[in-house]
Amino acid sequence: MKIALKVTFLVLTLTALAFAGDDPVCNISFTVTREWNGKPVRNASIVLHPVDKNGKQQANGVELKADNEGKAAFEALPYGKVRVQVLAPGMQTYGEDFVINEKTKEIEIKLKKPQAQYSIYGDKKPDSTKGAPKDPAKK
Repeated sequence: MKIALKVTFLVLTLTALAFAGDDPVCNISFTVTREWNGKPVRNASIVLHPVDKNGKQQANGVELKADNEGKAAFEALPYGKVRVQVLAPGMQTYGEDFVINEKTKEIEIKLKKPQAQYSIYGDKKPDSTKGAPKDPAKK
């Protein structure tokens, strides 16, 4: 367990250094809760991707996991636009772009229940005789 924690810390540190460079950086923290009751969402995946000036998502992102209180943090996130996506089983995926331009930022994310899916067919089965060409031999 200690080795896994050390490896995770090392990966996060290296990712922070790759993100950082010489630009000013932000210590960003997240709290993920359920919209309908305010309870924390544990193990939610929080994915951060830098976004370029044209609004295109860049490839070098980082993934965080929320703890038992629905909290996660990332130190040394460079200033600029970042796309935040949050995924959790049984909940609607969240996504939003944020402009990072301050030393610390706290973001609260409220996940919703999944929406019902609709079909143009409803519960009816298509009628196979509708629209079929008429046979001229049958009267």
